[in-house]
Amino acid sequence: MSKAERLIEMMITINAKKYFTVGELANEFSVSKRTILRDLKALEQTGFPLYSEVGAAGGYHVLKERILPPIAFSENEAKALFFACQALQFYRDLPFEQETISALKKFLNYLPLDIQKSIMHIQNKIVFWIPDRHRSSPLLKKIFHSVTKQLSITIRYTSTNAESIRTIIPIGLYAMSGLWYCPAYCTKAKQIREFRVDRIQEIIEEKPYPIEQYPIPSSIQHYLENLEVGRDYHIKIKLTNIGVKRCETEFLLARGLKVLSTGDGMIDMKIQHSTLEWVADFLLSFGHNATVLEPLELVQLMKKKSEELYQHYCKS
Repeated sequence: MSKAERLIEMMITINAKKYFTVGELANEFSVSKRTILRDLKALEQTGFPLYSEVGAAGGYHVLKERILPPIAFSENEAKALFFACQALQFYRDLPFEQETISALKKFLNYLPLDIQKSIMHIQNKIVFWIPDRHRSSPLLKKIFHSVTKQLSITIRYTSTNAESIRTIIPIGLYAMSGLWYCPAYCTKAKQIREFRVDRIQEIIEEKPYPIEQYPIPSSIQHYLENLEVGRDYHIKIKLTNIGVKRCETEFLLARGLKVLSTGDGMIDMKIQHSTLEWVADFLLSFGHNATVLEPLELVQLMKKKSEELYQHYCKS
């Protein structure tokens, strides 16, 4: 094994151990302690974060900010990484915003000039556009820490109508349309609720919790797969071809959409009680391009909202 190969293998081994002695590495790599000391010095000179302890029981610790070993990327793999990061550039807040910028700069500087130009061309021609929602989430990084460490958090939260103190058990974090959401079990409401991270004003307390005591999904992916799948109302909505095109872009209603050979369509699905008003508001703008067949509650709700609009604009 060459010295370069040994140094890479040593970085991988050290990252896994976090604490080690020179003797342990010497035995593992079948070299002398003097050689290991020279290798460790070489790693430190490259910026590898080692901390040594003197004494009979002394050894080496890897500091918290570990440096990962070199990884070889193909040209297309390098482009794929930058393409993935491109999808995040319009989010106002990210858990590792500064680290992302730093990592991309380091990575780009080590790429051949022709690949750098190719990546810049991709960035200039292709974009994942997310409109700026003008909502800052200064506590995103702390929420991210609580989620990954499986901590319950007591928060001061501002909703549309009021401000409250709540203790929540986070399921995870997800971003949609430029905003961050934290679905969590709310101990006050005794059910799962969605909390917008930009509306969390303060984190009052963090502490571990017994996960088995709370009815929460095992992962954020599992939660999102079942998002808005309800059993409260069975809705049936007849759509014109224009109504179909509009519903195809809305993730909730698109789940129950069936397109007919004529281009018209039918929504046939079940929704939660909490979603009914949203569906009514959404369909009001469709005019005659949507006809609600079921349930009666949705029809009545749309009549009520239509009457309120009529009173607002036509009765003065």
